[in-house]
Amino acid sequence: MRNRIDMKTLQAFITVAREGNVSRAADILCLTQPAVSLQLRKLAQDTGLELSQRTPKGLDLTADGKVLMVKAEQVLGALAEFGQTAQRLTHVVGGQLRVGTVVDPSFIRLGTFLSELVEAAPELRTQLVHGMSGEILLKILREELDIGYFLGTLDDIAIVAGSGAVEKKGGVAYRELTRFRYRILAPARWESRVHGLGWAELARLPWIGTPRESVHHRLLLRVLEPLGIRQNCVTLADQEMSMLALVRSGVGLCLSRESIALHEQQAHGLVIVEDHELEASLAFISLQRRSAETQVELARRIMMRVWNIDA
Repeated sequence: MRNRIDMKTLQAFITVAREGNVSRAADILCLTQPAVSLQLRKLAQDTGLELSQRTPKGLDLTADGKVLMVKAEQVLGALAEFGQTAQRLTHVVGGQLRVGTVVDPSFIRLGTFLSELVEAAPELRTQLVHGMSGEILLKILREELDIGYFLGTLDDIAIVAGSGAVEKKGGVAYRELTRFRYRILAPARWESRVHGLGWAELARLPWIGTPRESVHHRLLLRVLEPLGIRQNCVTLADQEMSMLALVRSGVGLCLSRESIALHEQQAHGLVIVEDHELEASLAFISLQRRSAETQVELARRIMMRVWNIDA
């Protein structure tokens, strides 16, 4: 070997190998494509080996590349473990924790979580990114977020992201925090219009639709697809408050968490469609291979305490 290999080059090699694409790897590493390509060429020159080959879809590792990929992951893993051990010894958790949030702060107990996190690690900076649960999952897989909340089951992880994408990243650590129910909300004075209807009849009524990344979309698809029924979406919304405003205006139906549905029924006279309830889960997620990182592990322990779950 001609030159010493630095950690940034190994990280670039691993990221390209996982993504199978220089462009996506460059986005994750916050580098330009030429810079990433240069690091790959330098690694090939330093090792004297052909590590990858181009394909119509991107890059595939050669046999030598696959062997070095395993070693590179071991090296970076050992380095990360060294840093984590050093942090534990000094009892100071610093750096940044990027948190993906969903729905409203009170429902996910965000305030309590952040308060306890600040108390436990005052040097740790948090960055909050709000979105639909599917978006949060994809950002975690792209390592744009460290931890996040997810609405759905463990099986939904693969449905949203694709089993191949999840496996490529080494799996997702999933801890259920609570279960709750969604109800169907209809505009005021729609009692007679929705009374006694089954899913087929309800689906034909006007609905406020949601993007594919939302839990509403997955829950309804799970019910309607086996019946061969399509939801009659007359408009699209990606925020719960917008959906509720549209229902109040008489536009159509939407799904709503039961607690909110009951409030809307009392406060605005909206109609809860009887005999139709959909179970859902709120979970804490992160990449499995990052579970032992100091910031992620601390966040997990605090999250479990906030939700009164054995760690």
